[in-house]
Amino acid sequence: MTKLPFDIPDSKTFLVAKAYQRAHGELKKRLIPFKITNMQHMVLEALWYAEGATATELGRLLILDKATLSGVLERMLENGWIEKKQDLEDRRLFPLFPSEKANRLKGELMSARKAADEEIQEKLSVEERVLLTRLLRDLIE
Repeated sequence: MTKLPFDIPDSKTFLVAKAYQRAHGELKKRLIPFKITNMQHMVLEALWYAEGATATELGRLLILDKATLSGVLERMLENGWIEKKQDLEDRRLFPLFPSEKANRLKGELMSARKAADEEIQEKLSVEERVLLTRLLRDLIE
């Protein structure tokens, strides 16, 4: 890790923000060829896990507010990453699905995310990686 130009040993907020910037940048760089954003990629991964989720369910799963998710989903629909289908039993619901394009690129997109994860953890031992994951999950809750 690059030495910081000043000493802020107790600023967890600053350190978490800098770690986020690095992680976000690593993934963003790898997603450029696909013309998809980090947030859109996160939505796709969620839909691969929970295909047919509604926007409300997706928001809960990803811990995103309705306003943020709405804009992301609209752009993903426009760019052909997801499809919205009307529920046959409850016509008020519109389950979301990865598009054929998204499913065709799934392996490459997942590999890009895994490579970004690996890049930001390369200096950590297996134990540190497990601990980091646990600590980050605890911070989110």
